[in-house]
Amino acid sequence: MNSAPTLFEDIRLLEEKLKNAKIPGELHQKTNTMIERLVKFASSQGYSQEYDQVARYLDWIVCLPWDKRSEDILSLDHAKKILDANHYGLDNIKERILEYVSVANLKKNKQNPNSYFPKAPALLLVGLVGTGKTTMSFSIAQALGRQLGRIPMGGMGEALQLRGRSRAYPDAEPGQIMKVLRRVGYKNPVILLDEIDRVTDAAKADIMGVLVELLDPEQNSKFLDHFIDYPFDLSEVLFIATANNTAGIATAVLDRLELIEMPSYTDEQKTIISKKYLLPRAITASGLSSEDLIFEEDVWPAIVRPLGFDAGMRTLDRTINGICRKVAKLKVEGNFNKLVLSKDNLKQYLPSW
Repeated sequence: MNSAPTLFEDIRLLEEKLKNAKIPGELHQKTNTMIERLVKFASSQGYSQEYDQVARYLDWIVCLPWDKRSEDILSLDHAKKILDANHYGLDNIKERILEYVSVANLKKNKQNPNSYFPKAPALLLVGLVGTGKTTMSFSIAQALGRQLGRIPMGGMGEALQLRGRSRAYPDAEPGQIMKVLRRVGYKNPVILLDEIDRVTDAAKADIMGVLVELLDPEQNSKFLDHFIDYPFDLSEVLFIATANNTAGIATAVLDRLELIEMPSYTDEQKTIISKKYLLPRAITASGLSSEDLIFEEDVWPAIVRPLGFDAGMRTLDRTINGICRKVAKLKVEGNFNKLVLSKDNLKQYLPSW
């Protein structure tokens, strides 16, 4: 069956998209030439692998947000409300975000609001497991009203996963940076580079080299993905990297990041976080109501210790969720009015690990 009419229709739709897409002038000329090549392929050969490669490249060019931005929420009250609602303490990182919002506010008011696009900082959140590095990144994006894209760096085995593979190779594809930008649909998202200290040793030097370019404000305005093969401006992206420690991070990368430590939690802080955040969330997640389960004050030290010796909150969070699940089971079985958790009955409801 002749597929030429279908190919010409695909080309026409792609050409229409290219006309409406806001892409750089030089790239527009390049894509017009490639459209002409597609027509020739379709006329002389019908479908071919080269046709598929060219069509795929043009589709990527059209779908990247070359000039599409989300509008920042530059309200200190909004940022404070979001950050405080999601996190207890962590005043240093909250203060840094409020400073960024304030500076962007002042500069936008002094300049044309429609032409001012602030260069974003590159932050490194360093802390032990469970101290809230990743969840803080989500909160920052929410506070600024930006989309968030996450790139898991742990175990990454080659720099091409970030940079993309050239179209000269059969398995060519864009890197993770371009994939995130296409997915979020804006050129100024928050991009989370999660666990940058855990890339493989064999690829560490190459990956750190790409990170230097990504995070350097003097270089990332012309970031070159091998597949796209045209500079993309990343200067408005707010990069947030996370790490357990800085030992596995190249000095040149650290030099381009603003390091913010995520401290371990004391028992007192864990108790406050449990009451204010973890318990209400666990009660809702387990289908209970706040009247179904009451914690007496003197049980909290026993819940936080010895299970709470870790720096973060994950073990404690699992413990509270385990208690709520046991109470939910009792409620469904019908032998239950409400439970007051005390030192006397605590052991019955603590999960066994």
